[in-house]
Parts: sequence; C-alpha cells; structure tokens
Amino acid sequence: AKLEHVLPDRLWRRVRALTESTDVGPANTGTNVEAPPVDVALLADLATAIRDREGLRLFHRPGGGAEERLECDPYRLVSWQERWYVVVRRRDDRSWQAFRADWIELRTPGAGRFVPDPMDGGDYSAFVLRQVAFSGWSFHCRIAVDAPAEEVLRRINPTVGVVETVDDGHCVLVTGADSVEMVAVWIGMLGLDFHVDEPPELVAHLRTLATRYAAAVPGG
Repeated sequence: AKLEHVLPDRLWRRVRALTESTDVGPANTGTNVEAPPVDVALLADLATAIRDREGLRLFHRPGGGAEERLECDPYRLVSWQERWYVVVRRRDDRSWQAFRADWIELRTPGAGRFVPDPMDGGDYSAFVLRQVAFSGWSFHCRIAVDAPAEEVLRRINPTVGVVETVDDGHCVLVTGADSVEMVAVWIGMLGLDFHVDEPPELVAHLRTLATRYAAAVPGG
C-alpha cells in the first residue's frame, strides 16, 4: 500500500490490475519440483488485458508438447501451487480453458476487445483446480481405486485431483504432478487399494518403491 503511493501512474495501474485480476488457490500439498520462473511483465500484460477486456493472441506449449496458436478472451489470473494460470475463453469453439502462464507466449498485436460473458458461477479458482487435474501437470494419471468416490474425497486434499464414480465400490482418481514421486506420495496417502497401468514412469517408480519398502522391514 505504501509503494502504491509513490509509484508512477503507469506502474501503479499495472500493479493495481494484477491485484484486481488475481485469485489465489487453496494451500498446496507440497512438491519436490522447483516452481517454474514466470515473467512478471507477462503477468502484468495478462492482468491488463483482463482489466481492459482485450483479447489475446498467443502460442501455447503445454509441458513441452505440440505448439498451438490461438485467440482467446482472458477473464482471470489464478495463483496456485506456486504456479500462475490464466483462465480464458477460446474464440474458435467458445470453450473455457486454464493455461499455465509459463507455457504461453503472447503475440502482438492482440485479438481486439471483447464483450464479457463470465463463466457460470464465476469460481475461476475451482475451475483451475479441475483443469489442472486433467491437463495442467507434466505427469497425468488415472488411478483406479477400490473404494467409493465419497471415501476417496474424504481422504484427499481437494487440490490433489478429481474423483470420478465407477460404481458403488469403485472410482477413478484423476490426478497428476510435475514429478512421479509426488503422484506416488498422494496415492500412497489414500490408505486404500489402487491400480495403476500408466504412465510408464509412474508404474516403474511404484515398482521401485515396492521393492524399497519391502526391503526396509524385517523379513523383507
């Protein structure tokens, strides 16, 4: 607040835009991967576009995957798990998406102004949590759990992932992380029987853990 009083008007407006355009997600569950650097100027540009209802033209490179070029309308910045996300509405199919800021590059000029059409309910933080579970991690997985969805939901931090019901006694936990070690920690804390078929890196890591844990106890 003190700094705002002495900032030049141009910088004050950018700082104010960032503050007013950002939501903060719930406390995270920890990670063994260093948070990626994010260009502060990029965040300021995104916040300004949100405030001024300016569309974006950008390159999106999800986790080293194929590059995508698109135009979209930005609605909210969300800071969660020491990462930044921008919630946008695509102009090609009008779908909502959450992009990690460190996976995008803005193109100039932008896509022109837009008329706001906010998301139903307006809970952009909750939307980011759901999207990240499906597409926002370096490693994604679907864990089959031998327990009802309600039981799994009672045992996990809400930031871990999304739970899908299969039947009265089985469900699927859709989750991920930036390392297979963190995925193994989360599913190990369930205290329930589970089954993993992919990704191969997670399968291999769980086999290593099984051998390590068995060797750590008497008779192992």
